[in-house]
Amino acid sequence: MKDLTQLLSNINHELICGAQDAMIESIEFDSRACSRGALFVAVKGYSLDGHDYVKSAYENGCRAFLVERKVDFYKEDMYMARVEDSSEAMALLSDLFFDSPSKELKLVGITGTNGKTTCATLMYDLFKGLGYQAGLLSTVVNKIGDEEIKATHTTPNPVTLNKLLRQMVDAKCTHCFMEVSSHAIDQNRVFGLSFSGGVFTNISHDHLDYHKTFAAYIKAKKQFFDQLPKSAFALVNTDDKNGLVMLQNTRANQVHYALKTPADFKAKVLENELSGLVMNLDDTEFYSRLIGRFNAYNLLAVYAVATLLGQDKIETLGVLSNLQSVAGRFQYLKVSGGPTTIVDYAHTPDALKNVLETIKAVKQTDSRLITVIGCGGDRDKEKRPIMAAIASDMSEQLILTSDNPRTEAPSAILNDMQKGLDDEQLNNAFVMEDRKEAIKLAVKLANESDVILIAGKGHEKYQEIDGVRYDFDDYEIASEFTNQMTP
Repeated sequence: MKDLTQLLSNINHELICGAQDAMIESIEFDSRACSRGALFVAVKGYSLDGHDYVKSAYENGCRAFLVERKVDFYKEDMYMARVEDSSEAMALLSDLFFDSPSKELKLVGITGTNGKTTCATLMYDLFKGLGYQAGLLSTVVNKIGDEEIKATHTTPNPVTLNKLLRQMVDAKCTHCFMEVSSHAIDQNRVFGLSFSGGVFTNISHDHLDYHKTFAAYIKAKKQFFDQLPKSAFALVNTDDKNGLVMLQNTRANQVHYALKTPADFKAKVLENELSGLVMNLDDTEFYSRLIGRFNAYNLLAVYAVATLLGQDKIETLGVLSNLQSVAGRFQYLKVSGGPTTIVDYAHTPDALKNVLETIKAVKQTDSRLITVIGCGGDRDKEKRPIMAAIASDMSEQLILTSDNPRTEAPSAILNDMQKGLDDEQLNNAFVMEDRKEAIKLAVKLANESDVILIAGKGHEKYQEIDGVRYDFDDYEIASEFTNQMTP
């Protein structure tokens, strides 16, 4: 139990009703999760407003409430306080409720359109390899040391986030590496955390269904760096023109990394093959099992973070060279007698282009590239024709299919994608709503020397249709058909 009055003494608030003391044992922002002993924080969300559910929370047993505007429901046994921004207050209260766990960790946040999962996971794997107990918060999975916890969001809500950080501290973790999404920044999920560093990978067209404009999307990313403390580092990719934008108002120590432009941390790709990368990294020749120029950026960022956190250069490079690719991120499948298949999460135009460019750079000149791709439902519609056009322009064979249609009709999504193709491209493309059949067709069409890219879902082990998640794993399905169709 925690004394709510004591917690709120650290936050500017106005007491509306209730006694001066209130004990709470949990913080909730979903009225359905409330019971006696909970504090219900009324947060105005993207589609729902928590202030409309105060009565529901009360009926479920809750008696303590935090709001940012007047509500019409009051009872004599309620404790209610008003704050200027309830999402900020919830983040601060969550930090205080769990005794500020981020202050006891070296916490590094990674933000950007592409590369967040790979960078965060490689950092976690690297520091584990260097002998540290570490935590990971990512799109794919959350980890506390070696314990895996299912991830439901790229960045958890502040209550769950601080609870996980406290569990990491209790498990003797010294470092935590986490993805920081633009939604999380905008919704104050990471507000009030004590970061040791922040990393910006890149930014391109994504999430405009939420942010509405690209300028608002950039602003959300920048806000993360604006909030970093003076004691932290702000590491940005300056080959992306928005890297320097992220640094404009930060108090943190500014550090640059790049492959093309002058930077504090530099690297050059010497060899880029399906067997891996050879790089000159910080004046040292370095081999990695990871493939592609985009992974050269990821490796450079990971190396820079390790250096900024005081790790030895030679030790870092030694461990880094043995790390494997992240599940669903340029995940490589090759069966004797069958085509090469690559499964990748690429779900933005820029990410898709990067993956296709990488494959074209490393495949044999007489190999065909067959791309299987869809776009998610209930998400940014503007990118659908763009992604179809990129896939068609850069592939010898295109198969358009479903991704996660969610509540949209798959046919409507596919129609949007086809708008990016001219008549000739449409005539040469296959359009198949059934993703499993689309993968089967790709394998059937491919020769041993060909490369198949299955893009969009990556690590996901489900397909969401009309609110129901069905078991679906691109990598497993591709493996099944490839094994069936090879001698």
